[in-house]
Amino acid sequence: MTIIAFAATNHKKSINKQLVEYAASILRHTSAEVLDLNDYELPLYGQDKEEEIGHPQLAKDFLQKIKECEGIIISFAEHNGSYSVAYKNIFDWCSRIEPKVFQNKSMVLIATSPGARGGATVLASALQSAPHFSGVVKASLSIPNFFDNFDQDKLCIKHPELNEQFKDAISHLDHLA
Repeated sequence: MTIIAFAATNHKKSINKQLVEYAASILRHTSAEVLDLNDYELPLYGQDKEEEIGHPQLAKDFLQKIKECEGIIISFAEHNGSYSVAYKNIFDWCSRIEPKVFQNKSMVLIATSPGARGGATVLASALQSAPHFSGVVKASLSIPNFFDNFDQDKLCIKHPELNEQFKDAISHLDHLA
């Protein structure tokens, strides 16, 4: 495994999951494993909970995936202008175990939403935050108006220019093979 990719949400029919699966599929020289945050469901983080149960094995397992990979693709769902609770929770647990969560890995950060901004607010937060947690962001892109711009039957971006921008962003991880 070279790249891990995941949607930063636990919604089973997430449009961000569709986008990250497309991203993983267009890597030409690198293999990718698409993770599902539902496989890493953790108790709600809090200092009291951490003192009570310690560090959950699933958080350690998630960090191990990051340690073993060479690059990361994250597609951010925007919930009220911020991260989804599922992503924030796993991130909080992981950061208590390893403050440099992203472990100097190359990253491509993407986002989409049904609206015209395409998750731009949460993507901006992620871009600002990632370097503080040892993420090396190589590229980022938001895809606006998901249902107008993504073919859910063919699982690809419909508009050639936007698709080329997306492929260019993802290609920043293709050299990691």
